[in-house]
Amino acid sequence: MDTFEFIRSVPTQLFVGGRFVPAENNATFSVSDPATGKSLTDVADASPADALRALDEAVAVSSTWASTPARERGEILRAVYEKITERAEDVALLMTLEMGKALAESRAEVKYGAEFFRWFSEEAVRIGGRYTPAPAGNGRILVTKAPVGPCLAITPWNFPLAMGTRKIGPALAAGCTIIVKPASETPLTMLLLAQLMAEAGLPDGVLSVLPTSKSGEVTGPLIDDPRLRKLTFTGSTGVGKMLVEKSAKRLLRTSMELGGNAPFVVFDDADVDKAVEGAVLAKLRNGGEACTAANRFHVANAVREEFTTKLTEKMATFTMGPGTDPETKLGPLINQNQLDTVAELVADAVDAGAKVRLGGEAPGGEGYFYPATVLADVPASARILKEEVFGPVAAITGFDTEAEGIAAANDTEFGLAAYIFTRDLDRALRVSDALESGMIGVNRGVISDAAAPFGGVKESGFGREGGTEGIEEYLNTKYIALES
Repeated sequence: MDTFEFIRSVPTQLFVGGRFVPAENNATFSVSDPATGKSLTDVADASPADALRALDEAVAVSSTWASTPARERGEILRAVYEKITERAEDVALLMTLEMGKALAESRAEVKYGAEFFRWFSEEAVRIGGRYTPAPAGNGRILVTKAPVGPCLAITPWNFPLAMGTRKIGPALAAGCTIIVKPASETPLTMLLLAQLMAEAGLPDGVLSVLPTSKSGEVTGPLIDDPRLRKLTFTGSTGVGKMLVEKSAKRLLRTSMELGGNAPFVVFDDADVDKAVEGAVLAKLRNGGEACTAANRFHVANAVREEFTTKLTEKMATFTMGPGTDPETKLGPLINQNQLDTVAELVADAVDAGAKVRLGGEAPGGEGYFYPATVLADVPASARILKEEVFGPVAAITGFDTEAEGIAAANDTEFGLAAYIFTRDLDRALRVSDALESGMIGVNRGVISDAAAPFGGVKESGFGREGGTEGIEEYLNTKYIALES
């Protein structure tokens, strides 16, 4: 099957009530290939009325799904995991076509994204509570958990599968129904997932998927509707703040996984070769378009030149090209706006005195390509040390003492992920305690794991996804006082 035929086989309508249906007035919008800038296909463009219809469906089956035995919910999630695994190559290809990442990256995301269904299929049967005597001796305390109810998930374009499965898995495991509004740049992967979930036996109405080019218009009525009980969002801090403000009118329960500005701290006692390997993973995974991507490389001056030279050599091997090309290690950025942002931040750093050791200039031509780039001697005044670059650019600066390294790492309003490299266990634990971050990688460049709690502090948001903590975001705690 060629690419054209494959795209024609993918669902492009709204998924509501267990069926693929057209949007109101048959409205559509175009989805493009970042490698060419050309349209892949047209997708149904949901309206506010479509959104409320999806909420009607979610509410109608909410109590039935909540009362479905946990084992049965878990088995459906496990069946979805199996479906994704069976169709892994199709899901990966679709992701690469609409998002741009290299096929190897897409295959890795399929494996990672599917794992949330396997993990939460097991967590569904472990929702517990407690039963204890009241301290005063006048009764019993019974604590139980209950699903929060219908949820809205707003997902980003950079991980079209995993950012959805990380929310859908725990919501369904907890007994909640859910509406997903995928990013307009990458709705096709989520629509294919909806198809696979229906094939796996998910009851009608439990999941809806609403692609739209009018995000605020479509999600606004849902957030204002008292029947919606939970909002979960992954995206920029600016948009997250607006959503929190809007949801505050109803005290809607929210969880926010927002922007990052991850420091990558290399101490003078680090294994430099291992630090470079970790840096390549932390920087170039997903082409740098990840909230956990290392953004600021704070390297002890004693090893800074060695690290910079070796990192430059490694990053120089990342050849650019369409993600569908087997030789490609670095696909295009998502769109022209992102390309312009990366180019602007690099130019600002160079103007401030940074030295370009690799890359540093877009090739031009078709698609939104930017090369793997290393900037050395980046001054503290450069914007790239303050703003999330979301691209394949490593900005390197130095420090002398451990205290200076910690202070530089914490010098940001964000606090999602951080990375440290050292051979000293005491230092690793001491620095981890001092870093203002929700997640810390010690001597490793990839930290995401379905079995671990994912989330940040400060302006990187609140709430956790994954791990045993992830399902708690979709559960209410209920206390029952029992008379002795």
